[in-house]
Amino acid sequence: MATTAAAAGSITLGGDLPVHRLGFGAMRITGRDIWGDPRDPAEARQVLQRAVALGVNFIDTADSYGPGVSERLIADALHPYPPGLVIATKGGIVRPSAGRWDPDCRPGHLRAACEASLKRLRLERIDLYQLHTVDPNVPLEDSIGELARLQAEGKIRHIGVSNVDAAQLKRARKLVVIVSVQNRYNVADRSSDAMIAACERDGLAFIPWRPLAQGAGEAAAPHAALARLASRRGISLSQAAIAWLLARSPAILPIPGTSRLAHLEENVAAAAIELTAQELRDVGR
Repeated sequence: MATTAAAAGSITLGGDLPVHRLGFGAMRITGRDIWGDPRDPAEARQVLQRAVALGVNFIDTADSYGPGVSERLIADALHPYPPGLVIATKGGIVRPSAGRWDPDCRPGHLRAACEASLKRLRLERIDLYQLHTVDPNVPLEDSIGELARLQAEGKIRHIGVSNVDAAQLKRARKLVVIVSVQNRYNVADRSSDAMIAACERDGLAFIPWRPLAQGAGEAAAPHAALARLASRRGISLSQAAIAWLLARSPAILPIPGTSRLAHLEENVAAAAIELTAQELRDVGR
């Protein structure tokens, strides 16, 4: 019997949305450079359906993935949604071209983006809507204030933030209840260690993006320790990275993504891998 995401345990978002602590990031089901339709739309839909069949009940996406493609594929593959499935999306970044990721957190844009996401996802309310970034040209209070208005109108259930520092999180939390933080974090990039501690202390979920540390410029030393662990345990480097994140803090909700069924199965199987205290010391906690 295949391991399911339930093996990772659970975390509750906002006090009322329990999800398994291994989600799915739906960025890579789009085309190359996260632009346009995927090479194989049928497989993309199969990946989403198989993720849910394997117990994944938290899917993270954004209007900028495609743009719009990831949200549309999620609805095509999974609507009507099964009970308990939480779909989180984000707004605040626009894509004028494949290589561009430009912040736009003006209140008017965020309102239009949220309403467009509702239509693409075929939802009346988004369970978790996240400010995708902080726009240097727009006061954070204006951006968060618009999300608070959308929440009051019943279009958003819970609000999260992404790509923020501690001071920005504090400012946001003065205006509205924030239930999650999504920052880059992995075994090679631990710049959000203090943020994770704050999330753990205050009951927020920490959702690491690029959880598998596969981008250019990642530090080599943590990779080497992780590779040794993977070799000793007979698991893949991706599985070791996911297991490390799950062990790192109960506040962490990893969202590894893929466009391939075999890779999805491999990632979900990591939910059952428990690292020893010595293994955690070897990689670094």
